Amino acid sequence: MKYHVLPKADPEVFRILQGEAQREADGLELIPSENYVSEAVIEALGTLMGNKYSEGTPGRRYYGGQTFTDQIETLAIERAKALFRADHANVQPLSGAAANLCVYAAWLEIGDTVLAMDLSHGGHLTHGAPVTFAAKAFKFIRYKMKDVETGEIDYEALEALALEHKPKAIIAGFSSYPRSLDYARIAGIAQKVGAMAMADMAHIAGLIAGGALPNPLDHGFHVMTTTTHKTLRGPRGAMILSKGTPGNPLKAPEKTLENLPTLIDRAVFPGLQGGPHMNKVMAIAVALGEAAQPGFRVYATQVLKNAKTLAAALMERGCRLITNGTDNHLMVLDTQASFGKNGQETQVLLESAGITLNKNAIPDDPLPPFKSSGVRLGTPSATTRGMKEPEMVKIAEWIVSLCRGEASPDRVREEVRVLCARHPSPSGVVVRG
Repeated sequence: MKYHVLPKADPEVFRILQGEAQREADGLELIPSENYVSEAVIEALGTLMGNKYSEGTPGRRYYGGQTFTDQIETLAIERAKALFRADHANVQPLSGAAANLCVYAAWLEIGDTVLAMDLSHGGHLTHGAPVTFAAKAFKFIRYKMKDVETGEIDYEALEALALEHKPKAIIAGFSSYPRSLDYARIAGIAQKVGAMAMADMAHIAGLIAGGALPNPLDHGFHVMTTTTHKTLRGPRGAMILSKGTPGNPLKAPEKTLENLPTLIDRAVFPGLQGGPHMNKVMAIAVALGEAAQPGFRVYATQVLKNAKTLAAALMERGCRLITNGTDNHLMVLDTQASFGKNGQETQVLLESAGITLNKNAIPDDPLPPFKSSGVRLGTPSATTRGMKEPEMVKIAEWIVSLCRGEASPDRVREEVRVLCARHPSPSGVVVRG
């Protein structure tokens, strides 16, 4: 992309931006929660829509001058509903964590019980990790995998916990779980105990939109939260999608599952947020439009093909992967068992060779989070650059040879740079205008 004003207006900031652009251009991004957005998304994010306060929802704002903000938010909502087969969408949450808190605020009372996946078994911080505000406000009960070798969730134990604790909500979703969830079974358990079934699909929303993975809303879930970046390839934001339609906005709704859309809208604003960032809402609309195109379905399918190839190539070279493979876009590599290195050591080593991933806990990890026994890696970004199965095998070779001391970081970094030059990022290159 060309920048005409910033280089002269603030050369120090522009220099930092150029550095990040070069890092992205030359390096291999394997963090599964990151991706490259299109130039169209970047342009939308940088528009003057960011000038406008738009507290409220389309047609019901607290400030004047909302003709075009109403149009763009309505467009984003309608595109989200169509893409995910939802009855209602709120595109205002500022992040995935904020979206989850908004759903909690909409449905739960302080002290209510929630059943969610354990963090070290693949869940997310906002699903009740003790260090979070949510854990202070609500009582979280955690379910785990029954068999770490296969990744199978212990659904019998999950149901037993639900029957014992009668949670107000059951959450399906993850940040480092490489397998698939049985959404229908979880929704059935939620129905049995009268709980709201909530799916946090932040990681795989793009794969759901692209038809590569199942949609929880098609299998009995009441609400689904997601970030708009990651596999969806939009700006850093979030959405809340639900079944049912909003009721009378002037009437205080009862806390029933039928009223969830209205409860969610009120929890977002004025419950937990002020005015939405309308430039980001515009960029979300652009990304959703892109995700509705046939090419996005090809992309989503290739993400899974690449992940399975990368996982197989690592295991063929003697690496231990949690659950022995993957059904989605990510995998967790036990670096302590595979190489005798903790996750932090592995992350630093690979970054010195131009390969970025993140340290990550393995199930019931004996090491603290800032060291951890593993790393998490995935294929969304590499796939966006057009890389396919042969490149995944090469990536596995680099990872193993670096971690076993058989290759130098300098040599691999140059090979990575050459590969990335053949597969440029669609975000474009920052140049002086």
